[in-house]
Amino acid sequence: METNDIRSLEPKALWQHFYSLTQVPRPSGMKEPVGTFIENFGKSLGLETLRDEIGNVLVRKPATPGMENRKAVVLQSHMDMVPQKNSGVAHNFETDPIQAYVDGDWVTAKDTTLGADNGIGIAAAMAVLESKDIAHPAIEMFITVDEETGMHGAFGLQPGFLKGDILINMDSEDEGELYVGCAGGLDANISFAYNEVEVPEGDVALKISLTGLKGGHSGVDIHLQRANANKLMFRFLKEAVAEYEARLAGIDGGSLRNAIPREAFAVITVPEEGVQDILDFAAECQELFTEEFKGVEENITLIVEQVDLPSGLLPEEIQDDLINGVTACFNGVYRVLPELPSVVETSNNLAIIKSNGKTVELKSLMRSSVDSRKDELASVIESTFALAGAKVEFTGGYPGWKPNLDSPILKEMTKVYEDKFGKTPKVMIIHAGLECGILGTHYPNMDMISFGPTIRYPHSPDEKVNIATVKMFWDYLVETLANIPVK
Repeated sequence: METNDIRSLEPKALWQHFYSLTQVPRPSGMKEPVGTFIENFGKSLGLETLRDEIGNVLVRKPATPGMENRKAVVLQSHMDMVPQKNSGVAHNFETDPIQAYVDGDWVTAKDTTLGADNGIGIAAAMAVLESKDIAHPAIEMFITVDEETGMHGAFGLQPGFLKGDILINMDSEDEGELYVGCAGGLDANISFAYNEVEVPEGDVALKISLTGLKGGHSGVDIHLQRANANKLMFRFLKEAVAEYEARLAGIDGGSLRNAIPREAFAVITVPEEGVQDILDFAAECQELFTEEFKGVEENITLIVEQVDLPSGLLPEEIQDDLINGVTACFNGVYRVLPELPSVVETSNNLAIIKSNGKTVELKSLMRSSVDSRKDELASVIESTFALAGAKVEFTGGYPGWKPNLDSPILKEMTKVYEDKFGKTPKVMIIHAGLECGILGTHYPNMDMISFGPTIRYPHSPDEKVNIATVKMFWDYLVETLANIPVK
């Protein structure tokens, strides 16, 4: 009998734990409820359970009989999820459970992110800790805080907290792929300060809403050439200012530094007699953007509606500098790896643009698996906005994870996969920030690898995880644990 209840799926233990996680609020920055939930779970099993000063949770389970001479394994995931929802959806990520359901071959959520990134990894580790019939070496379940907003849990980890020899990160999103390297990242924080000026007499105010874009993960999905709502909005604004006497009162585009912006909203004023021109221009832009992104974006929507007059406007000089800076700002894939042309090396995501009547703040996230290229792109972004008169600061830098193709756990997991599934897994470098790069700075001798089930559209309300690959992921994990090398 078909059902939408994810708890009926196999493997039941994993899905039941994932369901429990959907009932606990865990947006980035809100680490107490989910941290306590995981801590209480470990203690309920009578296992050694620790919580460090930053909020990371560690649960230790001894080896099963006959496995005591194997290398100890750290099963690692992060507890926070990206809180994204469609505009107009009445969901509070700090109080409301995620409404996960079965949709054909996938599990997804109603109008919000699902949290399979990285809840499936946590659920798998919990199922291993709870099991009584899985052969495994000594296990440490290590769950970090705030991975999505700066990897604070990984950065805050103290040397000596972990005892394991091998770290298996379960935060990858393509079944059949083993990840041995990842990109580092750097945030650009850009700001324009201003004092509002008066609205010209005779102007009316219009709200411009650009919605319906797919968005997605700013690393894993950056090569898909999806539209960036901020870039499209400022294409509209530039011509509206130049051709139709529009003035900018406020801007609100994007919401998360590591998500491709799906929506952007602006308030402008125009002479009353120019309202129809803006309506016509918006319709032209919607048609143009739809044609430009044909086959990539299907639901680009640009709506104009009259609203109350704002308290003031950006001064023309600031408005023009902002528009020029955003227009000139590089966004998307900057460079691919020459030796692996299908892998993005360096990219930028112009993620957030918001005004508050005194400043316009922009946030951009650069990623690269080559530190010098990341620095080069940072210089490009800095020069772009310095020329526009903005203040530019860089924060949140984190290192990439340098691949080790001679890794013992890579060799073992490759063999296990071949034996179990009859094909060879792909060895990959991911264009996203896995915590392995940072954890490796604390534990340079730890052998590390990352894998996971197939997740699509992470960091967006379209996020979904493939049911069949969750079963494969679980079976692969169980078989791997049974074949961990001896010490």
